[in-house]
Amino acid sequence: MDKVVKSAIDAVRDIPNGAVILAGGFGLCGIPENCIAALAELGTKDLTFVSNNCGVDDFGLGILLRKKQIRKMISSYVGENKEFERQYLTGELEVELTPQGTLAERLRAGGAGIPAFYTPTGVHTAVSDGGMPVLHAPDGSVKKYSEKKEVRTFDGRDYVLERAITGDYAIVKAWKGDRYGNLVFRHTAMNFNPMMATAAKVTIAEVEEIVPVGSLDPDSIHTPGIYVHRIFQGEKYEKRIERRTVAKAS
Repeated sequence: MDKVVKSAIDAVRDIPNGAVILAGGFGLCGIPENCIAALAELGTKDLTFVSNNCGVDDFGLGILLRKKQIRKMISSYVGENKEFERQYLTGELEVELTPQGTLAERLRAGGAGIPAFYTPTGVHTAVSDGGMPVLHAPDGSVKKYSEKKEVRTFDGRDYVLERAITGDYAIVKAWKGDRYGNLVFRHTAMNFNPMMATAAKVTIAEVEEIVPVGSLDPDSIHTPGIYVHRIFQGEKYEKRIERRTVAKAS
């Protein structure tokens, strides 16, 4: 029952090259900073990451991208990372873009054991019709396009079939957790983390504070420990902001 490991390195050490990893976070909010740093230190490569975005050039998943450790990204937004753009357009990175709500539901379905579902989002666009560039050649030409998806009509409205997403590992960041792996997230830092935690074979949680078992209100637990396999207390969180916007002094 005790799932505590000593450090981020210990938690992610067995992640092999080529693994599919689900990474919580939205922008730089609620990202598993310590797990990302540990993977960068270990040099694990050829990874497929499922995450809302890929961080920024020098932080978040952008650290792994810069070190050429990521082979493929499944994301909904990639606009804050110039290195991401460069690798994508030169054929160094495969990219599967999916609408944000669809990405969330694909993960939720994966955790619930639902293999696929129908959604109206993206129907009769490149999302359903195919043809989006997934992988480029070094000369910039398109080497691989997204495939066409099944479309069905229900009650007079068209829907596209989307496959669920599961992963080999999930790395998530929570506010508090106990030794059994029960997790509590804080405000918007929850974002994609709970659904990521349910959809992987092995879920690794880093928390700001490990609390005694029984001290968390059962009604306040967002992710039950049954989904969590390893937990550790993180350190030195930067909690960066992608774009700091302040009002001009009057």
